[in-house]
Amino acid sequence: MTALQLAEEVIHTLAGREETLATAESLTGGLLGQLLTSVPGASSVYRGGLITYATDLKSRLAGVATETLDRYGAVAEQTAVEMALGCARTCLATWGLATTGVAGPDPQEGKPVGTVFVAVARPAAGGIAKLTEVRQLALPGTRLAIREHSAEGVLALLLESLPV
Repeated sequence: MTALQLAEEVIHTLAGREETLATAESLTGGLLGQLLTSVPGASSVYRGGLITYATDLKSRLAGVATETLDRYGAVAEQTAVEMALGCARTCLATWGLATTGVAGPDPQEGKPVGTVFVAVARPAAGGIAKLTEVRQLALPGTRLAIREHSAEGVLALLLESLPV
């Protein structure tokens, strides 16, 4: 399935469930939001997104604990989870999606190019995670390919994570 097809399935599925979505993007830099808003009817589902490309914005905008960033860094499973929870909370959405990783050309925080973490979270009352899924990806290719595959990866993870 292409990235746009995944975005269409996400929008149509969540619309049918009367659920909403927000995004927190680092390496994808708005690509995920662009894909989602390319789908007719996206406004009934997509609440908005945070582009937290700079590490400090992961804390300031997405609510990632500074302790998490200090201990694990910006490219980490824990950071992706907190980004997903934070964007859902900030945007008052049912679901939060997050992408963080290294698109290149150089490694970051000792992590090789292509290291990506994608996360899906559904916060419960009080901000405690009701459902959280995170996946590490090791993506080959160009900077653009890594960014595109990251967006596809988080959309696919959401579809896999939806309760039946």
